[in-house]
Amino acid sequence: MGTPVAVQLTDPRDLEVGLDFPREWVEFADPADPAHLVRADLTWLLSRWTCVFGKSCHGIIRGRAADGCCSHGAFFTDADDEKRVRAAAKKLTPQTWQHFRRGFKNYTEVDTVDGTTPARRTATREGGPCVFLNDADFPGGWGCALHAQALRDGVHPLEYKPDVCWQLPIRRDQEWAKRPDGSKVLVSTITEFDRRGWGEGGHDLDWWCTSSPEAHVGAEPLFVSYGPELTALIGRAAYDKLHELCTARLAQGLVARHPATPAQPPATAAPGGLEPAATRAPRSRRS
Repeated sequence: MGTPVAVQLTDPRDLEVGLDFPREWVEFADPADPAHLVRADLTWLLSRWTCVFGKSCHGIIRGRAADGCCSHGAFFTDADDEKRVRAAAKKLTPQTWQHFRRGFKNYTEVDTVDGTTPARRTATREGGPCVFLNDADFPGGWGCALHAQALRDGVHPLEYKPDVCWQLPIRRDQEWAKRPDGSKVLVSTITEFDRRGWGEGGHDLDWWCTSSPEAHVGAEPLFVSYGPELTALIGRAAYDKLHELCTARLAQGLVARHPATPAQPPATAAPGGLEPAATRAPRSRRS
């Protein structure tokens, strides 16, 4: 019998866990709005996922790890989204934005989300990623220029970045549901934006972080580290209740743990990387 030989994994996608596994959910009424019901994926929210851009991120296109998830630009969700980004872009200068451009039309372009319906998104460089992504060797700093500007201005990046960029990897679906007594409630489902969230093309991404143990190294559970984003998506009162429920479940011990998250947080657990813009995500914050 020969000596066993360890197999070296060369493709980071080989580490990703499957998409179908047990999940725990909690459902509760929004304390601020009895007609709003939140259905939250505890398995995802109690995971240790964190953005690892600039650290362990392999990017969504092979050979372009430096792009992170910014390779295709960001589709705007509505006019308010465009207006907010336009105002933020005016704050950028050639010293803070490597691919500095004047005029809204110069840094956006028309594309289609479904192949037929026109939609505006941030432009991409020829053969490269989103125009707002500074390269690693840019003196003004690597990563999303809008994200960096928000930090310089002392505001959360969700105030400057396109809606689709700050929401990932949270997926929020909303629909009105009719109850047996005839009443209606708006159901907000909060869960993981996995490969399926991108549609059929999601399975073709070279690498995706939510399924990879390489990205489940956060110092805090997701419901804590993504508190501002979750608050923007479901409202302050609902987030406070969600935080309470997640904390209680964490103390009891989660039954359906995310398979990409280690049973014990790694000794090297740390906050995420530079967290660049992302390409597409659910609709914008709840109104």
